[in-house]
Amino acid sequence: MGICATKGKVSKPEQNGYKQANGGSNHHQSKPPSQPDYNHQRPVAPPQPASQPPVSIPSPNVMRTDPNTILGKPFEDVRMHYTLGKELGRGQFGVTYLCTDKKTGQQYACKSISKKKLVTKADKEDMRREIQIMQHMSGQPNIVEFKGAYEDKTSVNLVMELCAGGELFDRIIAKGHYSEKAAATILRQIVNVVHVCHFMGVMHRDLKPENFLLSSKDENALLKATDFGLSVFIQEGKIYRDIVGSAYYVAPEVLRRRYGKEIDIWSAGVMLYILLSGVPPFWAETEKGIFDAILQGHIDFESKPWPSISNGAKDLVRRMLTQDPKKRITSAQVLEHPWLREGGEASDKPIDSAVLSRMKQFRVMNKLKKLALKVIAENLPEEEIQGMKQMFANIDTDGSGTITYEELKEGLARLGSKLTEAEVKALYEAADQDGSGSIDYIEFITVTMHRYKLDREEHIYKAFQYFDKDNSGHITTDELEAAMKEYGIADEDCIKEILLEVDTDNDGRINYEEFRAMMRSGTQNPDAKLI
Repeated sequence: MGICATKGKVSKPEQNGYKQANGGSNHHQSKPPSQPDYNHQRPVAPPQPASQPPVSIPSPNVMRTDPNTILGKPFEDVRMHYTLGKELGRGQFGVTYLCTDKKTGQQYACKSISKKKLVTKADKEDMRREIQIMQHMSGQPNIVEFKGAYEDKTSVNLVMELCAGGELFDRIIAKGHYSEKAAATILRQIVNVVHVCHFMGVMHRDLKPENFLLSSKDENALLKATDFGLSVFIQEGKIYRDIVGSAYYVAPEVLRRRYGKEIDIWSAGVMLYILLSGVPPFWAETEKGIFDAILQGHIDFESKPWPSISNGAKDLVRRMLTQDPKKRITSAQVLEHPWLREGGEASDKPIDSAVLSRMKQFRVMNKLKKLALKVIAENLPEEEIQGMKQMFANIDTDGSGTITYEELKEGLARLGSKLTEAEVKALYEAADQDGSGSIDYIEFITVTMHRYKLDREEHIYKAFQYFDKDNSGHITTDELEAAMKEYGIADEDCIKEILLEVDTDNDGRINYEEFRAMMRSGTQNPDAKLI
């Protein structure tokens, strides 16, 4: 969900933090023991389940009952209590706005989910469960504070704490120096979230850096978990089989469709590997390649910077990324590990600065590549996209001009696709570049073309020409930044750093050979800049 925060005003909020996980694909979820009060906020308390107070009914003039209600209570306009301000970000299912409490002037974040996105019974159940879990977990130090849920005729609006500190990786990169001790401090907060979740009977199922934001811009700001869209209440003894999560962070037993709460430790272990090296442990250009690497389970401790990383840190990574979930370390054991615990073995010695460089590449290079792919898609000749055009029309069954997840899944099945549910989900999320919750024609062509046409020289050259506005044979920093701004990718500092790395001959420009190498390798070779 990506909405956490400090008290006070927000300056230049981090848009990337305000994104929701795809919560619409979980069809076999357990139910919590009781119906929550959606607008209840508990004070900070020890990590134990609290009984739910009765629902407080506001005055009749702001509410009315409707048979189509999702939350099971009368409609209530969030604007009766909060003033909605600027957009902070958008995800697949909703848009997040800055909002201000009319009574206190306190600023929060409001995620507005269009009810048009909540079509199936499963979608609605997922929405209710996410709210139930957020209320259940609210009040813990490293978890976003939930304020309330409001439903009107067109939307469900979730109000919660606002995180002004931005994304975790952005903070690390901005500081410019980094140590094992700093990584241990961060991981302690992440694993504390896992520990509290499991203690309170919740399996998170989608732990990744993007789902953690810093509470403020202060040096010692708390790290907050913000997204519970894929979380479920744990039923002891139940074996979970639905494939959920994000490619780099998914545990092997999820891919085998037989898992429990141990998957959260695996995901946190992947995050620790990234915190120490700048890249994920299981790496490939395609989702299938990533999944194959995860199932194979080889962890690279030979490439830089691993030879200079302490044995204690590597031991914890191994224990968290143990293939057999029954042998994997628990959250309580992680918190007591000699390297991780407060005052433990983690060194204050700076980690190789190249780790920060790789972390930047990991975060931004995919955006560069997607932008170039979109340029290629928009410039393909009609005869080359005729088949894909017809395929789009066949999948877009309601003729709306956009494809929903359900349409894509059903359409690919009709076309005889052998893609797994996880691969379809990954394809959908990759295609929906603007986070609108549906795939438009150009987005569809982009992701479909990626599989078959990326290696064709003429397409890469056309993309190069698009960026090379003055036909000089080189792309300048200004030209690429201008093109990326046009497509809404405006992280200028990070772009400049990536350009420096793409520009292998260090002449301050990107020639065609360098551009082609970037397109064909993407982030596939994470060690290139450390050797």
